[in-house]
Amino acid sequence: MNKWKIAIPALAVVLLVAWYAFRPERLFINERVHEALPTANVSSVQPIESGVFYGIAHPTEGTATIYRMGDGALMLRFTSFRTSNGPNVHVYLVAADDAKDSETVRRAGFIDLGSIKGNIGDQNYALGSDVDLSKYRAVSIWCQRFSVNFGAASLKPDQSVSQNQAAK
Repeated sequence: MNKWKIAIPALAVVLLVAWYAFRPERLFINERVHEALPTANVSSVQPIESGVFYGIAHPTEGTATIYRMGDGALMLRFTSFRTSNGPNVHVYLVAADDAKDSETVRRAGFIDLGSIKGNIGDQNYALGSDVDLSKYRAVSIWCQRFSVNFGAASLKPDQSVSQNQAAK
C-alpha cells in the first residue's frame, strides 16, 4: 500500500512534465491568423523576393514574400500559409540559399523573427532595416523545443520586380 502512495504522485508528475514538453493537444488545435498587409498607400509597397513553402518534418504550404514598404522598412508576409501546430514554433530567416533540413538551419545561422502567429493564414513579420537579403535567402518554420524544421521557403527575386526592372 505504501508503494502506491509514492507511485501515483510520481506518475502524475511524470505525466504532467511529458504533457508540458510535448503539448500533444496542439496537434489538433489550429491557430488561424488573417492579417492584412499594413500599408496606407498600396502603390508604394513593392515585393522584393518570394518563395513557396514546402514541408520537411511536417506538411507546410503557402507563399513567403518580402516587401519593401513605402517608408523603406522590410516586411515578411505569409499568404495562404498552412503548417502543423506545435510547441514553441518560430519563424527564422536563414543565412543559406535553402533550409532543406534542420542541420542547414543550425549550421548556416538565422535571425529569429519570433513565435509564429498562427499555423494557418496570412501573417506579417517586420524585418530590421539592416537585414542583408543577399545573405538571408530562406525562411524556416522552426520548432525550438525539438530543434526540428517543419518547413521552408527559398527566397528568389520576385518576378514582378524583375520584369519591372527589365522594362526600364
